[in-house]
Amino acid sequence: MSTEIRAQEQYQLWLNDSAIDANTKNELKQIADQPKEIEDRFYRDLEFGTGGLRGVIGAGTNRINLYTVARATQGLAQYVNNTAKSDPSVVIAYDSRHQSPEFALEAAKVLAGNGIRAYVFESLRPTPELSFSVRALKADAGIVITASHNPPEYNGYKVYGSDGGQLVPHQAKQVIAEIGKVQSFADVKREKRADAEAKGLLLWIGDALDVQYMRAVTAVSLHSDVVREMSGDFRVVYTPLHGAGNLSVRAALKNIGVSQVHVVDEQELPDANFSTVKSPNPEEKEAFALAMLLAKEVDADIIIGTDPDCDRMGAVVKDDNGEYFVLTGNQSGAIMIDYLLGSLKQRGALPERGVVIKTIVTSEMGAAVAAHYGVDTLNTLTGFKYIGEKMTQFETTKEAQFLFGYEESYGYLAGDYARDKDAVIASMLICEAAAYYKSQGKNLYQVLQELYDRHGHFLEQLESRTMKGKDGVEKIKAIMEQWRSHPPVSINGHKVTKVEDFAQGLYGLPTENVLKYTLADDSWFCLRPSGTEPKIKVYFAVRGDSADAASAALRSLVDEVMSRVDQ
Repeated sequence: MSTEIRAQEQYQLWLNDSAIDANTKNELKQIADQPKEIEDRFYRDLEFGTGGLRGVIGAGTNRINLYTVARATQGLAQYVNNTAKSDPSVVIAYDSRHQSPEFALEAAKVLAGNGIRAYVFESLRPTPELSFSVRALKADAGIVITASHNPPEYNGYKVYGSDGGQLVPHQAKQVIAEIGKVQSFADVKREKRADAEAKGLLLWIGDALDVQYMRAVTAVSLHSDVVREMSGDFRVVYTPLHGAGNLSVRAALKNIGVSQVHVVDEQELPDANFSTVKSPNPEEKEAFALAMLLAKEVDADIIIGTDPDCDRMGAVVKDDNGEYFVLTGNQSGAIMIDYLLGSLKQRGALPERGVVIKTIVTSEMGAAVAAHYGVDTLNTLTGFKYIGEKMTQFETTKEAQFLFGYEESYGYLAGDYARDKDAVIASMLICEAAAYYKSQGKNLYQVLQELYDRHGHFLEQLESRTMKGKDGVEKIKAIMEQWRSHPPVSINGHKVTKVEDFAQGLYGLPTENVLKYTLADDSWFCLRPSGTEPKIKVYFAVRGDSADAASAALRSLVDEVMSRVDQ
């Protein structure tokens, strides 16, 4: 069946389905003479990627709405009832996006309709607190309504397992199979809110878990005594970018003794439109524009920003000229690894089987830093769910002790209280490190240069191309197949020495549509379709004897590879 025919059939089914409300049908009637729009909304069902279910808000099977949320939750409920212990439960959290509270409540009502207790936060919370709460409440699963740092028109639905980690492929496949069994919205079981509350199947979470979560985060602090001593001479500027991090990040900083935290007023409160930024993404320098202005006013030592669901953190520090320098995710990760492992070694508390975990597209600099302290580094596929999976494995087998996990896309975790990246603890750790090093007369930029001098000048870059809609999906597929079937022999004047096609299930890892090419000079690049956005991403990494050499090598590598990608 062609996608056009499938889309038209689904479109008519929605218009004729008695379970669909009148407002949704009116929205669909308005596009009756727009076949391309109908096709884009209905040519497929939203798919689980690295971040679960995610899409543009609106009516249609390829959109996020009350019906696709309800259908997904019905499938999840069937999975939970098939696999869980007696008296099953699920924890639900949400962020500041459009319809997040409504989607969270809808999920809770469907769970209740299936006899599953739903614990729901009464207001927005950071995603990592959901991960913590699943573990703390010994729940069978968790749901977060969020689209992370996507544009305002998006929302999403992340699913977590009983260990507090996002579902990994073999689990997600089971949930997807159950969702596939829900043929009609009339098949969705749902309790009314009042009835669910009366039956004890919808419970609203108070602040007790907030206290427990914050205690777990601040327990990882290493030098709060130094921070308190520096309190009068250490200033932080923070922007939550209109998201869920505001209260939690400020509480964590206060708990370790940071007294001078200046929050960007214009970006402090939740705003589903993210009105002050083009993109609410701390990976992008533009997101820090207002924060940098405030930092110059108050002479801040460090700027931190968190994304809407507060699982990613970006940092900005002063360079040698006193100008604010935006750290990459790889650079922040290397600094935090050095600070964490160095402090543990200084205390004689570095475990014998400690391990750092990173993704295959993350810089090797963090691994070099870890090796300096005698700590091994493991690689996983892209997506923090795989890091969380290894953490749970180590918790069971005791074969290693997790110390730090991170990915180049600004996601970090220290401590074992959660199974997802946590911008709250990352904000706390990098600010603590900045205060600690300031007590020694240096800033984080200078610490970074010391790491380069010790380990080599690692330099990375990410290029991405956005390709929306059905045509974009096909174009991304074609690019990947072209590189797969016609791999380069040499790039940038260097022979390709290794080709890794992770779709083949390399190194015991799950299969994933990722291609990685390593060159004779140990530089590498990697092609990967995004699991959460309509993009193809290309990652690049080089290592040079100097900053200039690394920069020149990276520029040449990027130019040659992207000229082929853009053909």
